[in-house]
Amino acid sequence: MDNNYYTVDQVAKLLEMHPKTIRKFIREGKLQASRVGKQYRITGHDLSVFTGSEQTEMIVTGQPSEVKVSTVVDMDNISSDEAQKISNLLLASTNHRDEKYGQVTLKNQYIKSENKLRIMIWGNLEFTQIMLESIQMLVEDRDDNL
Repeated sequence: MDNNYYTVDQVAKLLEMHPKTIRKFIREGKLQASRVGKQYRITGHDLSVFTGSEQTEMIVTGQPSEVKVSTVVDMDNISSDEAQKISNLLLASTNHRDEKYGQVTLKNQYIKSENKLRIMIWGNLEFTQIMLESIQMLVEDRDDNL
């Protein structure tokens, strides 16, 4: 099994819940998961988003130098147009990244009721640092234009 994904049973054990409860959360859309055959797989990133963990998740795999990081960035007081522009820029930079960063995930969610853009990043340390620096530049540019 890929160390970057968890089964429903593994998540249930980690959270000290029943597997049926975890499946319910998945069906209700509270926990993101991918279907593999008849089973679900949950990324470490989606698990940390679900638990609301503010800690950075680090997974050591294979070689000691390979570290994966997940983080969530919330941008408050942002219009849907601004959120779309920022999301598109970040997704474009992710799609054209250097292969040395390996497997990465970038998800964006605009929460209209709160005028908030939530950006979820998962990848190695260097990729995460570059994405956070890009977000910082976009925020500074946004603040300069206000």
